Amino acid sequence: MTVVIEREPPRQSGVLSLLEQSDAYAQSLYPAESNHMVDVSALEKPSVAFFVARHEGEVVGCCALVDAGDGSAEIKRMFVDPKARGLKIGRRLLETIESHGRGAGLSAIRLETGIYQPEAISLYRTAGYVDIGPFGAYQPDPLSLFMEKTIG
Repeated sequence: MTVVIEREPPRQSGVLSLLEQSDAYAQSLYPAESNHMVDVSALEKPSVAFFVARHEGEVVGCCALVDAGDGSAEIKRMFVDPKARGLKIGRRLLETIESHGRGAGLSAIRLETGIYQPEAISLYRTAGYVDIGPFGAYQPDPLSLFMEKTIG
């Protein structure tokens, strides 16, 4: 099994297809006002490091780390294709963005995830993320969970 994770541009067909799957999944779980996804143009900004996981060359996962400009960054658009689940791709993506964050001199990584995603919540908690209150522009939402990990 060959899994490679590298920084790549988000605007490519395999990634766009994966982001569409992510959108559909989130829309099946939450109302529009509780979906906090960013579009592909936001992922192309200089403050964003976008990573793609490939299994035997095929795009199977992605995530972005958005630098907040205050020593912290936020995980956005973390998603693994259901057909690749069980390959530990989510954990490897998380390790990759944490390593990138440390190399960029960040002190903390934050995220927002939905309460109906137990696999994601378990991944983050196992990796040392702890619950926090809303941050940045987020407002309290009973369907959202906010988490943070100190990395530096």
